[in-house]
Amino acid sequence: MAQVILKRIASGDKSAVQDCLKTYGGLIWSLARRMSPNPEEAEDAVQEIFIDIWKNAARFDETQASETTFVAMIARRRLIDRLRKINRQPNVDSLEDVLVEPTNDREQDLQVCVEAREAAAAMKNLRPEQRQILHLSIIQGFSHQEIADALKMPLGTVKTHARRGLIQVREFLGLGSDFEKEATV
Repeated sequence: MAQVILKRIASGDKSAVQDCLKTYGGLIWSLARRMSPNPEEAEDAVQEIFIDIWKNAARFDETQASETTFVAMIARRRLIDRLRKINRQPNVDSLEDVLVEPTNDREQDLQVCVEAREAAAAMKNLRPEQRQILHLSIIQGFSHQEIADALKMPLGTVKTHARRGLIQVREFLGLGSDFEKEATV
């Protein structure tokens, strides 16, 4: 790929939209089917996700995450939002499942797999309460208030554990400490 698809979309390249659909359609459809109550909801969700991707393409920073990870996280957030609207909990088992893209591009699969393993290894280095809170937030899609209620912890404590855990994961992954200034967990 000569130039990153999301950068091409952000610059107005109309052919990039087709490339995006072709490259990420399988990943997004797979996530939508897994997290939607029925095929019709999944189809609607896929359309919303691609619109979000196009609207947010300019925000992509390849120094922060891979393009696949960025797309997967937009998809996951949109799907969780849809599930919350219909009073359902997402049924995602693990971060690795979210980031596995059904594609034949071995290099891209390998990159996603390596990133997922690194993130999982980083999570193992956290204190148990940080790991549990991040799991509930990232994997299960719980809000901070829902986590506080479920774990019978003060909301501030949940937010502190989440923020510190994310900072430690970023440091472990070598993503720098600028995150501490930006984090609004």
